[in-house]
Amino acid sequence: MKTLCDFIARWMGLMVLAVAVVSLLWPASFLWIDTWAINPMLGVIMFGMGLTLSPHDFKIVLSRPKDILIGCLAQFTVMPLLAFGLTWAFSLPKELALGVILVGCCPGGTASNVITYLAKGDLALSVGMTATSTLLAPLLTPLLVWLMAGTMVDVDTLGMLQSIVYVVIAPIIVGLLCQRFLPQLTKAVTPYLPAFSSVVIALVVGIIVSHNADRLLVGGLMVILVVMAHNLLGLSVGYLIGRLLRLQRPKRVALSIEVGMQNSGLASSLAVLHFAAYPLATIPGAVFSVWHNISGALAAKLYQLQIKKNHSFSPQCEQ
Repeated sequence: MKTLCDFIARWMGLMVLAVAVVSLLWPASFLWIDTWAINPMLGVIMFGMGLTLSPHDFKIVLSRPKDILIGCLAQFTVMPLLAFGLTWAFSLPKELALGVILVGCCPGGTASNVITYLAKGDLALSVGMTATSTLLAPLLTPLLVWLMAGTMVDVDTLGMLQSIVYVVIAPIIVGLLCQRFLPQLTKAVTPYLPAFSSVVIALVVGIIVSHNADRLLVGGLMVILVVMAHNLLGLSVGYLIGRLLRLQRPKRVALSIEVGMQNSGLASSLAVLHFAAYPLATIPGAVFSVWHNISGALAAKLYQLQIKKNHSFSPQCEQ
């Protein structure tokens, strides 16, 4: 069972891609699951995150405030600004622009810690950034969406705040409580959580894509290009910021992945809940969910090769 779970976690990107292709070409395969199921599924993922967080992770935030501050500033400035710039550069219709902005304003993605680990990045920093940006999301995500998209559509900032608290913060707190009061059970299930989260993420992607298959087939190419550019620029700018600040290589890798990988499932969920009048707004989140898992896996491989190349020149090269 453990071997199967490790296999699923390692090949998450391909699994998500396969589900996306199936749900796009044969929507009926996931159409029977209503979109209301997205929120509980995201809650389950966040609950799993709460189970895996430990007091040590919060000590990281307190012991490394400068690194966490740099990471969160990059997270909540780079991706929102890139989203806004890309929607303007590609002259996206209002609904699609809203979806891209929603993705850009969300906190770091739940898979970023796994990708950072595979890329030999600073895993402690990655976990600290994910936890901090997620806790800041109820305030910053609605505010940023209002600033970026408030002139295009009516933004219910208070309603978005409440949704993020219910879908993200509350499940994390429940997970932390389970970890505190049911330590043996938590320890038993923790090794299987990455695979379980991967399956749930794939299901979320399947639901969103199947319910928007017709729209994706008609205007999907432009959205795919924008989403790919958004993600790749985020990965690149995150790494560049680390380089400009002269951070060590593991920190640069963690910053790159944390900035580039978004909680795009949350973006689609917010689009369904608060922007039902704009159904196309769910599409960028769905595409991002597929693509950033693929690009994340490729980035991890690239960073691994970078280490091997550096070590081939100098065994002590760590920068």
